Amino acid sequence: MTSSIALTEDDKSAFVRDGVLIRRRLLHGDRLDHAAALIDDWYRHHYRADGLTAYTNRTFAPELDRHPDLLALFHDGGLADLVEQLLCPALTSPVTTAQVQIRLPDAASQPAKAMHVDGVACPHLDAAELRTFTLIAGVMLCGLPAAEAGALHYMPGGHWRMARHFATDWRLGDGEQTPPDVAAQPGTPLLAEPGDAIVMHHLVPHRVAANTSPVPRTMAYFRVRHHDHDQLALRALRDPWLEYPGLRDLAQHHAPVDPQPL
Repeated sequence: MTSSIALTEDDKSAFVRDGVLIRRRLLHGDRLDHAAALIDDWYRHHYRADGLTAYTNRTFAPELDRHPDLLALFHDGGLADLVEQLLCPALTSPVTTAQVQIRLPDAASQPAKAMHVDGVACPHLDAAELRTFTLIAGVMLCGLPAAEAGALHYMPGGHWRMARHFATDWRLGDGEQTPPDVAAQPGTPLLAEPGDAIVMHHLVPHRVAANTSPVPRTMAYFRVRHHDHDQLALRALRDPWLEYPGLRDLAQHHAPVDPQPL
């Protein structure tokens, strides 16, 4: 394992505190170029405007979600190593699909995602149906390092707030994705270059803004699940470290002492 992949104790502490780990230029060269070219070709030749809402809610290029050039970004590009270190000694279910998200350029009429936690009260699903996971890993394939270029906005430390919400104020079937104080947060934009990667705790609230730049912003995401996630899913919403056994002790030193919303 190279030094650029190995996590330090400071890295782990930052992830526990913020729920987010960012690695600049984790991927580069042919692996990144092949994946970017694959999605660019799909966008140019196979994208259908009448499918925009479905693409945004689920994935662009759905027929390519198991393509080896996309899966190599996770399995061969260093992301799998980062994930393994964060979840160790827990095992994970195999990552076999990629999700592609494109924010269309020039402020296209595209659904804008409000601050949310994935898989909870999704507008296109039954509110009582959970589609959660343990963490998400993403790689910037192309785009501009600017907030106005359709950047992902996330709420550092929001996983602590959401765990309190799920434990005290929420019941399965509630239709709201986040409480009002979280929904009102603008979030921190991910200002990323191609090849930059982000690993984010499932409970970190996030949203996506419109892309007013002239260049599409494209990211490939990989959802990672603890191998017992189906049994732990509801409890994991209320205990942010249930599926991270190696970080539980560290988390005790970073848990917010203020019981009020962040």
